Amino acid sequence: MLEPDQPTSKRLSKRKRNAANASTRSFLADQLDWAPPHYSDPPIEPIDADGVAAIHDASMRVLEDIGILFLNDTALDILAKEGCSVDYSTKQVRMDRDWVMQQVAKALSHITITPRNPDRTITFAGRHFNFGQVASPPNVMDIDHGRRPGTRTDFQNFIKLAQSYNCIHFSCGYPVEPLDMHPSVRHLDCLYDKLVLTDKVVHAYSLGTERIEDAMEMVRIAAGLTHEEFDASPRMFTNINSTSPLKHDWPMLDGAMRMAARGQMVVISPFTLAGAMAPVTIVGAIVQQNAEALGAIALLQSVRAGAPVMYGAFTSNVDMKTGAPAFGTPEYVRAMQISGQMARHYNLPFRA
Repeated sequence: MLEPDQPTSKRLSKRKRNAANASTRSFLADQLDWAPPHYSDPPIEPIDADGVAAIHDASMRVLEDIGILFLNDTALDILAKEGCSVDYSTKQVRMDRDWVMQQVAKALSHITITPRNPDRTITFAGRHFNFGQVASPPNVMDIDHGRRPGTRTDFQNFIKLAQSYNCIHFSCGYPVEPLDMHPSVRHLDCLYDKLVLTDKVVHAYSLGTERIEDAMEMVRIAAGLTHEEFDASPRMFTNINSTSPLKHDWPMLDGAMRMAARGQMVVISPFTLAGAMAPVTIVGAIVQQNAEALGAIALLQSVRAGAPVMYGAFTSNVDMKTGAPAFGTPEYVRAMQISGQMARHYNLPFRA
C-alpha cells in the first residue's frame, strides 16, 4: 500500500508501471508455445534463372580475375595449398571457379544448433526460419529514462526479454552495447549474462583469437560437454562481415576459421552499400556481395569440410546526396530477395 504522503505523480507513475507489468504477464501467459515457424508460401523470386546465372557468372569472374584480399597469413597459406593464386605482398587471392563451387558444395544445406537446453534447438534449412535480436546498437530508449548509452543492466534486461518471448528464437550479438563495461572484458561478462539469463542459442563475436576461444569454452562448459562432444555438432554461431570492397580482415577471419575448425556455425555477411563501397546498382552490389561471401565460404570449407556456414546478406544503399547509409528502402528489400535466390542457388541456409 502506498504511503499517505507520497506525491500524486509518483503514485500515478507506480500505478502505470503496475498496470504495464500486469499486461506483460498476461501477454506472456497467452503467447504461443515455443515452436520455431515454417514458411507456408514459396519465396519471392524477383529475377529468373537467367538472372541468377548472370550474377553467378559475374561473381566467378570477380574471384578469378580480380580476387579477394585476405588479410590473414594463415588463410593465405591454406588457400595457397588449395591451389589458389596467392600474392603474399598484396594479400590478393584469385580462385578458380570450379574449385570454388567444389568447396561450396561441401557446405551443409541443413544446420541444427543445439544450445544448453536441447528443447531450444533451432534449424536453419529449407522452409525453417528463426528470429533473433538485433546486434550492437549503442543506445537504448525507454519511457522512464529516455534515450541514453547502453549499460550492462540494459543489456541484461534485453536478454531477459529474449528469454521471455517465444517468438525470439536466438540471441544474436549484443541487443545493446553495455558501454559501462571495458571492451577488454566485455565479451566475458556479456556471454556470462547470456548463458545465465537465457537457455537459447547464443552468438559470439569473431574479434580475434582470445575472444572467440573464450566464447567457445564458456558455451562448452555451460552445456556440460566434453571437447569432443562440443566439436561434434553446432552449439553456437558467429557472424562475420567483409571489409568491402573485396576484403576480409584479420580478426574476423581468425575467429571464423577457429569456429569452423570446431564445427560451429559461421554466418558470412558482406557489408556492401550500393554507391559507397559497392557498385551503385543493386545487381552490381549483389555480384560483389556474392563474390565476397563465396570466397570466405570456400576458405572455411578448406579449414574443415562440411563446416556449417550460412550465406548472409547486408546489401543496401546510401543517400547519394549525403553518403548516409539507408536501411529499409525498396532497394534493400529487393537486394534481400535476390540474395535469398542466390543462397538457394548454392543450397545454403540464408541470413537476411
